[in-house]
Amino acid sequence: MAEKAIKDLSFEEALVELEGIVKNLETGNTALEDSITTYERGTKLKKHCEAKLKDAQAKIEKITVGKDGSVSTQPLDEE
Repeated sequence: MAEKAIKDLSFEEALVELEGIVKNLETGNTALEDSITTYERGTKLKKHCEAKLKDAQAKIEKITVGKDGSVSTQPLDEE
């Protein structure tokens, strides 16, 4: 089965694959060259997941109600 392009993966798909890579590398039963290739894909998956989370965070907004009853949104306060 061919690997799906990382850019086409959802956050959940990328995370599942990344978890599988970590488990695989932890076993130590993979040839060195395969481990390097797998590690490189894992690094790209991690960056992809971080970007997806950053995008999601940017979309989160706080709904506020004004004194006159009007409803608006504003960026969620960062902590």
